[in-house]
Amino acid sequence: MKLSFTRRLRHLFVGVLMATSASFSVSAQSTKFNGLGTLLTPDNCVLILIDHQPFQFATLGSAPSQTVLNNVIGLGKTAKVFKVPTLLTSVVEDRGGYIVKGLTDIWPEQTPINRTYINAWEDKRVVDWVKKTGKKKIVMAGLWTEVCIAMPALQAVGEGYEVYVVTDASAGVSPEAHEMAIQRMIMGGVVPITFNVFQAELQRDWARTETVGQLVPIMIEHMGDIGTSLSWEFQLSNAAQQKK
Repeated sequence: MKLSFTRRLRHLFVGVLMATSASFSVSAQSTKFNGLGTLLTPDNCVLILIDHQPFQFATLGSAPSQTVLNNVIGLGKTAKVFKVPTLLTSVVEDRGGYIVKGLTDIWPEQTPINRTYINAWEDKRVVDWVKKTGKKKIVMAGLWTEVCIAMPALQAVGEGYEVYVVTDASAGVSPEAHEMAIQRMIMGGVVPITFNVFQAELQRDWARTETVGQLVPIMIEHMGDIGTSLSWEFQLSNAAQQKK
């Protein structure tokens, strides 16, 4: 009887300990992914664009290549407006092709890091570049989501960085590959965002007129119906001004 009571007491203690630990873990995770500090700013992040090359574009199955191309170029232009440090990297470019011209034209002074590592985070040049910036938030986009994004994103999180993946500027070989990669990364602590979220978090306040004017052409060229509606708004505004 005494042994049974001791055993029950021990099980109760272990249960309470596990519940408390789980509660603390959930609370810690909740704090990490909430609050003002979790949002991106021009000063707290870097952008790494991985393997937007012809071979990868030709093999996409999770989204139309043209849509991904449009989004990643818009993403790059946005980063340039806000002066976010940005790194271009390719894998075996002599076979897979150079990074698309729409991206290299944004940073003509930059020579992309050409790797043999599938996982960009295993290339010391990439890691050293991030460390040199001193930033702890890394925004990534690339092809394919399930390989060339999931690998570095999960490793970087494990090494203490906060990683955000721009899912609509990334794509995989199939819808399932892309979605499973996103789910896996979320389980590992990666934060999924989209191109327009990146833009909105950096702008944060439409009263910041020094960047609004530079964002308007990007919105018109790369944000579909938002750009079309914005152009229409300008049309109506100009017409009203002309009637005065």
